Amino acid sequence: MKKIHLLLIKAFIRPFAVTFFIVMFILLMFFLFKYVDDLIGKGFEWYIIAELMWYASASNVAMALPLSILLSSIMTFGSLGENYELVAIKSAGISLRKAMQPLLVLIVGLAITSFFFSDYMLPKANLKFGSLLWDIRNKKLSFLIKPGVFNNSIPGYSMRVERKGEGAVDSIYGIMIYDHKSGNGVPKIIMAEKGKMSKTSDGNYLVLNLVDGVRYEEAPSGNSGTYNPRQSLTRMRFKETEVKFDFSSFKDMTRTQEESFKNNAPMLNRKELLHREDSLRKSLDSLGKSIKVNAQYYFKQNTFVKGYTKVKTPAKVIKGKVLDVIPKDRRIQALQSAFDQAEAVKQVLKGQLIDYDFREKERVRAQIEYQRKFTLAASCLLLFFIGAPLGAIIRKGGLGLPVVIAVIFFLIYHILSTVAEKSAKEGSLDPVFGMWTAIIILTPVGVFLTYKATVDSALFDVDYYKQLVLGRFKKKKKTAG
Repeated sequence: MKKIHLLLIKAFIRPFAVTFFIVMFILLMFFLFKYVDDLIGKGFEWYIIAELMWYASASNVAMALPLSILLSSIMTFGSLGENYELVAIKSAGISLRKAMQPLLVLIVGLAITSFFFSDYMLPKANLKFGSLLWDIRNKKLSFLIKPGVFNNSIPGYSMRVERKGEGAVDSIYGIMIYDHKSGNGVPKIIMAEKGKMSKTSDGNYLVLNLVDGVRYEEAPSGNSGTYNPRQSLTRMRFKETEVKFDFSSFKDMTRTQEESFKNNAPMLNRKELLHREDSLRKSLDSLGKSIKVNAQYYFKQNTFVKGYTKVKTPAKVIKGKVLDVIPKDRRIQALQSAFDQAEAVKQVLKGQLIDYDFREKERVRAQIEYQRKFTLAASCLLLFFIGAPLGAIIRKGGLGLPVVIAVIFFLIYHILSTVAEKSAKEGSLDPVFGMWTAIIILTPVGVFLTYKATVDSALFDVDYYKQLVLGRFKKKKKTAG
């Protein structure tokens, strides 16, 4: 390998690694902001959240990798141009196209790696991420007793504890419990000096052994069935009592079987997606035939009363109004029968059409996910051919102008791909065309920029445009004079 090629690879790898991890960190922060309500206050261990973030980072590769390639390629060639190293390379007889070849080999390797990653690793990560997020979202609040704060985690109860025991975690002091389970709007109040928490052997109940306390019960009183607005208060002191809470829904989080989520398109590889699309296509064909048969069955002529004018083939053509053929005393019955049959047709077809639309959307999603395996690799190549020429043209390194230009181009790519993908899911675009729309639109841009960079075009040189405008003004003055 030539020293120049090794220099270019080293100059590219360093900003690529830095930008990749920075982008991944930013995307993970966005992930935390999005799901903060599902994670905070539920008593999860740190490793549960770390595991969820690890699986989420795998799905963020599809956005972080192309952006990092675009940004690092602009920074690399911009820095080389700013330090006149590109001029030295060209003076040595090496064109920009040849200088880009070692990086192109590296980017092709990254693109192939991203393809296999999206086909083998990403479906498994999405499966584990989806199942874990489902368990987290469906886990009720953990019963965490915090001193000095009313806790409403247990349905029907509100509990406050002044402090916990220092030596024993299960010892609590200054207990106040409001029992709202009576349903009459008047809670029962239990107060105790101290207590001890424990669980039953099956773990379904939390038991509080309370010591030195009092129980208050307030209820309306009445005599002989007449209501008396006055309240009666019952106060009972106790040396020791036991309060039992249903704790079955507050156990440690149980993990759902991952196979329950296996049929989702983002959790399948290419082979499984092709099989799913084929099975959905066959089910759609059979469902369409079933809808047609059911509709034809209801449209056949049926007698409105048993034994009345059953039409045999060949059918007779009724001229004029149909109701004129039916006797007057049976017209209401015939109309009611026709209305019932029409309503039956409507309900049956409505249910079948909903099922048909659902399966069609699943088939489209399978096609979209299948194409996504290829578009990730293609986007890496495309954004490299946009970023490297841009860096050579603007000749600015660092994190200033290159970052701004990279973000602009990536936003254009991301907006195009997102809008096209959404249109494909809604049925406005073909799924294959929708997933490749952004690449098809931006490919001519990459070809144009590569051409301009190879011919040393001053495409983004402000001084060039300034001199061009001033030259035209001078020409106009000369012609006017």
